[in-house]
Amino acid sequence: MSTLSYYDPFRNVRSLQGEINRLFDRDIDDSTGQLTQLPLRVDIREDENQIVVKADVPGMEQKDISVNVDNGMLTISGERKFSDEENKKHYHRVERAYGRFSRSFQLSNTTDPENISATYKNGVLEVTLPKREEAKPRSIQVQIN
Repeated sequence: MSTLSYYDPFRNVRSLQGEINRLFDRDIDDSTGQLTQLPLRVDIREDENQIVVKADVPGMEQKDISVNVDNGMLTISGERKFSDEENKKHYHRVERAYGRFSRSFQLSNTTDPENISATYKNGVLEVTLPKREEAKPRSIQVQIN
């Protein structure tokens, strides 16, 4: 008995596209094989009052993280430095990634850029983007005559 199998002619193209996307998500220094651009993973949630962006940046100091808002773009960037340079040759394995990172997000027109705030605690950066008053949902009472 033969079975029917589904043929997907674009499966290899999608696989190639995924590999290319991963390649451009981070840069590898050819001389050392180390990542030069760290991937910055975020969670973004929204409610009626604000949008909150949480980014994991463990092991970093607050001074090494930058949050900028310019021309409708939120950019989170920084650099994780290797702190034990003088003993680098004594390491057998370095698997944790070091280097620069940057990630930008287009802000919606409902965001109030003047009141954006950021906090850093226990390796998590939290950026709060409050919404403008006119963008918040409101209830209107309907009068019946």
